[in-house]
Amino acid sequence: MLRARFHRPRMKQARAAMLLLALLSPLAGAQAQAPNPQMAAAQARFEELPEAERKAIQNDLIWAGQFNGAVSGSYGPLTFRAINAFKGGRGPADGVLVPAERAALAKAAQGARDAAGFRLLVDDKTGIRIGIPAKLLPKRSETPSGGSRWQSVDDKVTLDTSASPPGEDLAALFEKAVAVNPNSPRKITYKLLRPDFFVVTGETPGGRFYRRLSAGPQGLRGFSIGYDKVLAPTVDKLVIAIAASFEPFPTGPAPAAPSAVAGTASPSSGLSSLLQPAARSNERYGVALALNERTALSTASASEGCRSLRVGDRTARLKLKDDASGLALLDLDGTGAAKPPGLRAEAPAAGEALVLVAFGHDAGKRAAVALPGQSVSAGGKPALSAPLQPGQAGAPAFDRQGRLVGIVTENPSDKILIAGVAPQRSYAFADSATIQALLAKAGVSLPQPAAVSELSTGAVVERVSGGILPVICGL
Repeated sequence: MLRARFHRPRMKQARAAMLLLALLSPLAGAQAQAPNPQMAAAQARFEELPEAERKAIQNDLIWAGQFNGAVSGSYGPLTFRAINAFKGGRGPADGVLVPAERAALAKAAQGARDAAGFRLLVDDKTGIRIGIPAKLLPKRSETPSGGSRWQSVDDKVTLDTSASPPGEDLAALFEKAVAVNPNSPRKITYKLLRPDFFVVTGETPGGRFYRRLSAGPQGLRGFSIGYDKVLAPTVDKLVIAIAASFEPFPTGPAPAAPSAVAGTASPSSGLSSLLQPAARSNERYGVALALNERTALSTASASEGCRSLRVGDRTARLKLKDDASGLALLDLDGTGAAKPPGLRAEAPAAGEALVLVAFGHDAGKRAAVALPGQSVSAGGKPALSAPLQPGQAGAPAFDRQGRLVGIVTENPSDKILIAGVAPQRSYAFADSATIQALLAKAGVSLPQPAAVSELSTGAVVERVSGGILPVICGL
């Protein structure tokens, strides 16, 4: 069930994610020596590059979702594997980026930075240099302790900076940060203390956090990030990028913006294949919403032209489609429990924040994700702005009371998710009135929504997740 994916995450996966964040300490800069001749040859070629370019490659690999180490400019197994993962079988797995591949990496990474609005800045409250994903964290204010605070529109992601003058004991603050409180459900998942810095990561029942504090002649400087656990597929990877950018006591100008290898700044259109992740060419994906034990609502773009069709673990068939809206009703074989959401009567207001639930690729498997959306208008028709990927057509959108307000009917075309971010684009959207008209034709109804107060993203997902299923179309 989808619910299990959200509320019973595998402990190994959670610990691994936190450990990867902790690897962004200076200790991770010294990668192990190459254990085989192929890696040694790749290391030799890498070390011929200027230091700035070596670090730019590692930074770009972070944004490509492949590298989880420190941006040190040193070469080892982490960089070797990250380069080969980015190449994805397109070319030899030799740990080397030829100019066309380097250009493709730079282009993909910059696209992800732009999608997040990621910019390096020096915080005027603390003096630290750090990268801020301004599109994710547009709200800025001051913390009670005098640092800076950036937050998402719904306050579900918060980044704080801090600074204190010389005199505070780093080790004592570390012990306080990792202390067990029997009255708190907080759990520490990783901790590391060194003479000049510490890293602490952890979880609460509904969230995750990352804290980094560094010591220097000017005192202590650091940052922390807290976020709703439901947003982890997006924010975990952004935390890696933010941590890689962190300089507690910056000297000199900010690093130059990453760029492609000289002479390859304008990759040809033929490089588009390098940006596409490996995928099964004989399958197409989508999302469906169970209306009752035998019927699901999806889109024609996810369910048409299929030699075989599955919704969750059940065989399905196209029952009815509406060419005007792109919606489709599917018949499901067998029986299964369904808890359909209530359908909101009124259309979403312009700019209204919505919560989408879809499925994305995670380590080769389809995994549930919650995504932020916003109601917009395109050509006078309802539309929805969201960071969607191919295979997420049919994603339902809910308001902050957990009421269904529409379905994404267009199949997104962006090919890659980098650092947890896909470009924010506008997609065709079937609103509640369109959904109601189709259901009336089929003699299907949804319950009247109960009146509830505004819910958090996690609470919305908990309320609706039981009826959201992946669609797999065999071609």
